[in-house]
Amino acid sequence: MIDDAASACAEKLRNRLADQLVADGVITSGAVETAFRTVPRHLFAPEVAMEKAYAQDHLVTRRDERGISISSVSAPQIQAMMLEQADLGSGMRVLEIGSGGYNAALMAELVGPEGRVTTIDIDPYVVDRARRCLQGAGYSRVEVVAADGEQGCAQQAPFDRIMVTVGAWDIPPAWVNQLTVGGSITVPLRIRGLTRSITFTRAGEHLESRSSEICGFVAMQGAGQHSERLLLLRGEEIGLRFDDGCPADPELLNGAFEAGQARVWSGVTIGRREPFDTLQLWLATALDGFCLLSVDKERDSGPVRPVNRIASPAVVEGASFAYLTVRSLDETKVELGADAFGPAATRLAEALAEQVRVWDRAHRTGTGPQFAVYPAHTPKERLPDGLIVSKRHVHIAVSWPAARLSTVS
Repeated sequence: MIDDAASACAEKLRNRLADQLVADGVITSGAVETAFRTVPRHLFAPEVAMEKAYAQDHLVTRRDERGISISSVSAPQIQAMMLEQADLGSGMRVLEIGSGGYNAALMAELVGPEGRVTTIDIDPYVVDRARRCLQGAGYSRVEVVAADGEQGCAQQAPFDRIMVTVGAWDIPPAWVNQLTVGGSITVPLRIRGLTRSITFTRAGEHLESRSSEICGFVAMQGAGQHSERLLLLRGEEIGLRFDDGCPADPELLNGAFEAGQARVWSGVTIGRREPFDTLQLWLATALDGFCLLSVDKERDSGPVRPVNRIASPAVVEGASFAYLTVRSLDETKVELGADAFGPAATRLAEALAEQVRVWDRAHRTGTGPQFAVYPAHTPKERLPDGLIVSKRHVHIAVSWPAARLSTVS
């Protein structure tokens, strides 16, 4: 009787979650909808109450010694979004890099009994937990392997689809080499500190993007791990985070707050609830010295007012830096602008504000950037125009259709 009641409750919660994801436009296909109505998410999160297991939030399943999340069951809206991006079909062979169990079960539903799902993780604890949860939920046909995601899973290759469910900084050769002709990789890829879930398809010797969505994931461990460089100002109150580089002489910024200050408003307004993730990407593309500014809320004494206290677009040049800020116009709108400190504060603030205007004119309503991935050994003359972000294994080309790139001068 109790089991019947719990089963009925779980079914009701699954359907409610699926209904909401469909209503929000996150689920757009019947196959993904059916998978979400079928897989018992609560069996992959036994540590929490059933109601919480079906909430639209991620569920942390493992933390490191500092209390930082290193494994989780991702938020259902992120999982649904990536599954729609990946476009899994019946009979496909799929590799998941970064295991939790639930997403692998969803993929097993999508590829059906004729398909094959392999999920790998570097952490033995996560592997054991995923295997137990999958077996308990009736998905013992999913292969769970302990392996470093950097190497993929050669013994089960080739794959029609590779889904990476940890934050990646690079795309190692193994992933590309283990794809079938016409296969695709869906990966939360970090470019200049900004993470986007991008689906890439093979185009000869390189990869081309076919979709890109904003997201966030725990970082990859093992050989593919890459840490940001953090530059602290005013003690530990303000941090500048550099993903692909750092100022040659960061000590120059120590006197920025005393050397000058400037504020420039762009004239560009946005709604308080309006997404502007393409602006972040545009600034990362257009501005040399791009980084992300964060403020420690416990130490905040008010010298900066960024658009986002966790990760606000910023730019550094020599002894000066500028960051994106906003001011309220009314209950529905804010205006975007730039604050800057240092001897070149005025010029740097004007340069950042101008790139906000360029985004407003050319890219605000556009489709966003295109991404292409080339092996690191590709000669520079064979790379396309646009921003080139060089990683260990690949060059990532970021281009904006019908856009003219401007840079700080």
